[in-house]
Amino acid sequence: MKLETPLSKKLGLKYPFVAAPMFLISNKEMVLACAEAGILGCMPSLNARTPEQFREDLAWLRAKTDKPIGINLTIGLTPPERIEQDLAACLEFDVPVLVTSYGNPTELVKRAHEKQRLVFHDVISLQHGKKAVGAGVDAIIAVGAGAGGHAGRISPFVLVPWLKEELKVPIIAAGCISDGRQVVASLSLGAELCYLGTRFIASTECGAVDAYKKMVVDAGPEDVVYTDAVSGIHANFLKATVPENFVADRSHEGAKRWKDIWSAGQGVGLIHEIKPIGAIVEDLAREAHDTLQGLL
Repeated sequence: MKLETPLSKKLGLKYPFVAAPMFLISNKEMVLACAEAGILGCMPSLNARTPEQFREDLAWLRAKTDKPIGINLTIGLTPPERIEQDLAACLEFDVPVLVTSYGNPTELVKRAHEKQRLVFHDVISLQHGKKAVGAGVDAIIAVGAGAGGHAGRISPFVLVPWLKEELKVPIIAAGCISDGRQVVASLSLGAELCYLGTRFIASTECGAVDAYKKMVVDAGPEDVVYTDAVSGIHANFLKATVPENFVADRSHEGAKRWKDIWSAGQGVGLIHEIKPIGAIVEDLAREAHDTLQGLL
């Protein structure tokens, strides 16, 4: 097995890895480092407070690289006028991949395809996957149990091959991928890209505060809690940051969602060091190649 898939080849990636867009902490520096390392780096457009700041971020990136980058548009959580402005900026600055979530991507897919751009949509179930395929998306991100942030309940060992079989579109594996062994496992299940979020929190370029990065390095899977108390939707968080009896949509002194309550997936158990993104990518590739050699 080579570390190349039809989708990674189409995008011109050196490795079939995607740095998942993470609310508040993914930034342009991460996206640039990913591009330089040969993988697809993504960030949410909403991490820029205004459409003008988002355009400035894209202009900064395009002044430094012409390699593929991805932008996450959170449909249901973003005012329509902001979506329109951010989409226009993505098309203007030649963003080849849009990652959509929390809503119906039909109109975005139509606009993106008019400009030959790709749309990846994240799902946690077959029901959502069918709707996304009906909307015309180019790939499905299968967010399995244990993933950081909003995650499903189905094991990636089932979710990836099941969705691939049922939906007949490229599948991107997401959830608990922290080393090269898991990359090989994901590709063997039929995934065309591996979507990593938590692994890149522990990077020097990540916008997370140092205490957050250290907690990711020090934590194990048992330190992650799956709860709907924080946002109203089940998601995985570092247990130590979730106040006792926290209830979504209520004010809690000294604890703001996402800013003070830190998201992470169960893959923290395999993360032991903070490194530059380029070094992390090389580690993943080396581990994957070593795993492949050991299987021959």
